[in-house]
Amino acid sequence: MITTHARIAEPSDHQRLSNLIFFETRSHRHLDWRSPLEWLGDRFFWTIEEGSQLTAALACPEETKGIAWVRLFVHTGYWSAENAWAVLWSAARRDIALAGGATVAAIVQHTWFQRVLEWHEFESRQSIVMLEWTYQPWAGSEAAGVRIRTMTEADLPAVTAVDGAAFDPLWHNSQETLRRALAQSLFARVAESRDGVVGYQITTGTGTRAHLARLAVHPVMQGRGVGRALLGDLFGRLVQNGYLKLTVNTQSDNRTSLALYQRMGFQRTGEAYPVYTFRVQGI
Repeated sequence: MITTHARIAEPSDHQRLSNLIFFETRSHRHLDWRSPLEWLGDRFFWTIEEGSQLTAALACPEETKGIAWVRLFVHTGYWSAENAWAVLWSAARRDIALAGGATVAAIVQHTWFQRVLEWHEFESRQSIVMLEWTYQPWAGSEAAGVRIRTMTEADLPAVTAVDGAAFDPLWHNSQETLRRALAQSLFARVAESRDGVVGYQITTGTGTRAHLARLAVHPVMQGRGVGRALLGDLFGRLVQNGYLKLTVNTQSDNRTSLALYQRMGFQRTGEAYPVYTFRVQGI
């Protein structure tokens, strides 16, 4: 008789999980600087094992304290999404509670996954909206007492501090995530005043399209043209290198960011992805 149980995924599961992710179309994957399997070995990564087969998996690692994003949810056709989630989520809630609790969050890209989350009492928090900038002449912009320069690894502690000050805890990036983002970037630049790094941007690109993955300005410097200076610097570099379109995502309730992007010529694309959260209390 084949027994069914959820357990912590282990590095030795790599090949079976790789096959599961590759062959199954019903999956949720978080937009991330790491592939799902790079989280193997984390205490918040579970799989369902049936005999010699892995038939479902859920990963929501706690990258920053108290915040656990759903990085992966996948299951075979043997399961319904609701049943696979129910088994894995039961194990996840127990382990997360025993570890002290966390807010579990997910950016929904598929309606079937949205239904699963709502069935398990996840709450709609906000949406991620996409905007796009298409090439247009730009005269440039400067912020008094601030210079824009290339980001280096030595800047990462200061960049992490700016990131932590600029965003709600749900959206904080760890220094390791920012290090990976820097390594994969097309353009990564910091805004620096006499007091140090006060803002930064990280942009990726393929073909003739680029994506502004992150833009942050320290709260004490917001409203002083730092964001405009970073974007103006980026526009110039994009045009010089043949990139004619730039996309960016931001939270639907982040009025400051939305206002800045729209002033700088970005237009909403109409794409929006809801964000759901569930607070697991510690025990």
